Amino acid sequence: MTLRGADSDTVRAALESGVSLPGTSGFAGEFEGTLVRDVLGRVPVYVETDGEAGLETGGRATPSASDANDAGEVRDTHEWAFEPGALEAPELLPAGTTLDLAGPGVAPERRWTLPDPTPESDPEAALEALSDAIETAAADALAADREIAVAFSGGVDSALVAELLDAPLYVVGFPDSHDVEAARTAADAMGRELTVVDLEPADLERAVPRVAAATGRTNAMDVQIALPLYLVGERVAADGFDALAIGQGADELFGGYEKVVRLDHRVDAETTRAAVREQIASLPDQLPRDVRAIEATGLEPVAPLLHDTVVDAALRLPDSLLADEDERKRALRRVAADYLPEEIVSREKKAVQYGSLVARELDRLARQAGYKRRIDDHVTKYVRSLTPDVEAPEPPTDS
Repeated sequence: MTLRGADSDTVRAALESGVSLPGTSGFAGEFEGTLVRDVLGRVPVYVETDGEAGLETGGRATPSASDANDAGEVRDTHEWAFEPGALEAPELLPAGTTLDLAGPGVAPERRWTLPDPTPESDPEAALEALSDAIETAAADALAADREIAVAFSGGVDSALVAELLDAPLYVVGFPDSHDVEAARTAADAMGRELTVVDLEPADLERAVPRVAAATGRTNAMDVQIALPLYLVGERVAADGFDALAIGQGADELFGGYEKVVRLDHRVDAETTRAAVREQIASLPDQLPRDVRAIEATGLEPVAPLLHDTVVDAALRLPDSLLADEDERKRALRRVAADYLPEEIVSREKKAVQYGSLVARELDRLARQAGYKRRIDDHVTKYVRSLTPDVEAPEPPTDS
């Protein structure tokens, strides 16, 4: 058995009971001849496919190896890996599913779905439950024998994680970036030291191929988001740490996006609660990018706000503690107010690719290389030109 994120007893109990949030920070891997991935996909696992029909849409995995059972009979088995680069045609096993590794051509089976509990009627009780859950998640993160640093942007998410873990703070960004300034003022307010990882364009050029190889993604948006995580992880690893703690999941769980309030074309939902749930459902696609970017530096990612106990408490929040036009992530801010200065609790933040100025500088590099903005998806084309494993587009021209 090869499992990450949980022991075999926990996975066995989850399979037998159907409980989708069994008290872990996510899990995936092989369990008694079956490939498993938790309901939120917090641990990515990839399956070899034929490169045609996708697993998410009912496609089948491709047997790519043979094994012998106890009776000496040879059987087809599915090849799988925790990283996409280990396979020829990798595809993520859908979150919440299992795959019989000995069954030729077998499609994944849905085993867990995201709970849909009745919201707590008492807002104060809901906040107390959330606070307890976050403390439990932090204690669980600290229980492992590892040295942890925090990717710190100065916003409420990473500040709360940093405070509860009492771990060193690292911020990454270009010298004039929003995140570096926000992290400095937040660290001062918290009375904490801060390590600033100053970037220059050459760092992006060097890191892009590594990020693309680690994540299996070359589109501009995914690479822009993964680059800061990879680059701060490099420094954290070089300084001797074992793990990097992040605030990922807070925006999805607690209503941190403007679109969940505006209910515009970016969401299908017609209510804020439904829109928040829609964002939670997007995590299985997002998290492999972040996890793999951090793992590529040799660090273990730690995301306390995505612990099962926190997810469960977030799903039970009443509408009044989600988000509206005046305040987003209301419940998380109420809990954070017990730990952090008010100036941090009430802060809005920028997405990491913009707050660090990585998106701006990658765009600048693309244009300097001849990939002008009038070229459709010019940054993606530039990224692919730097990635040896992806066929580069024809060189752009100015004509």
